[in-house]
Amino acid sequence: MRESTIESRLREEAKKRGGMAIKFVSPGLNGVPDRLVLMPYGRVAFIELKAPGKTPRASQLKRKRQLEGLGFRVYVVDGVDQIGGVLNEIQGT
Repeated sequence: MRESTIESRLREEAKKRGGMAIKFVSPGLNGVPDRLVLMPYGRVAFIELKAPGKTPRASQLKRKRQLEGLGFRVYVVDGVDQIGGVLNEIQGT
């Protein structure tokens, strides 16, 4: 399975739940997560998407720790089977 397939499924599932999984790009700041997930009632998280079995690069792990240090939730997802659980956690259910 490709990363793009997981990304598409994330967008679809977030939309079904009334939210958005928007592409997150920050020129000049490397290692930022792929998607910013915005769910109803102000629930926000970042998601780094990977092909199955792949792991984040050092710069991505550094940025993940930095964002978590600021109080944001940051997830690494490498399979469609993880999407429901991650969105449930973001939504607080």
